[in-house]
Amino acid sequence: MSPRLLLADPDSAADALTFAGRAARFTVEGVRLQASSGVLAMTAAPLAPRGFGDPTPTVLALRTLSADPELVCDLVVEASALAAAPDDPRALSLPETALSPAWAGITPPRTGWDARPGIDASTLAAKAQGGIARVADAVPTDAGEDVVRTVRAAVWGVPDDDLGGLPLGVAFAALSLGFISGRETARVFGSGPWTRVSLTRGHVLVRGPVATGLTPVRRTGSSAV
Repeated sequence: MSPRLLLADPDSAADALTFAGRAARFTVEGVRLQASSGVLAMTAAPLAPRGFGDPTPTVLALRTLSADPELVCDLVVEASALAAAPDDPRALSLPETALSPAWAGITPPRTGWDARPGIDASTLAAKAQGGIARVADAVPTDAGEDVVRTVRAAVWGVPDDDLGGLPLGVAFAALSLGFISGRETARVFGSGPWTRVSLTRGHVLVRGPVATGLTPVRRTGSSAV
């Protein structure tokens, strides 16, 4: 029998498959599954840098679900490989092998979050739709992966004043992972370099992009010439 996840009920199992299916449309780097104390946290990275100098911000989408109290795990699997178990509507079948993407080694803080001004869900949706249109217009026909990544970084990595200075990719993650639904004001929290945007259906966490290039030269020693 293949390894499996046991959720709390069939609705939670179906919800997990929905999240994984959405994540599979925007990333090939898998979904992280962390379970303990009856809670399954599913994390995907619709945006993440690849290597030094990549200006793409790290943007994580997180959804929590009720799981079997005895389930304990922490692994990353291909999102499209998750499947409903044929013999139990509460269970999901896992692939035989796990993944190890770089973003999974980055852990947002658990404590120390300070409240910041919220963002209306309609603003997130509008910003995401505008960015999607700009990416579609800028990507040439038959463009290679490097060109697509460059365009996406140029669009989604730009700070937006209407998002409180957060990169536009936060709106993209909230919309593409299905977190925006109806009228709602997203709560925003900050902790060090991390920001969390929390909606009823899930959370978006962002770190970066990391500043690159040389810092300004500072004088040392005596100021006398």
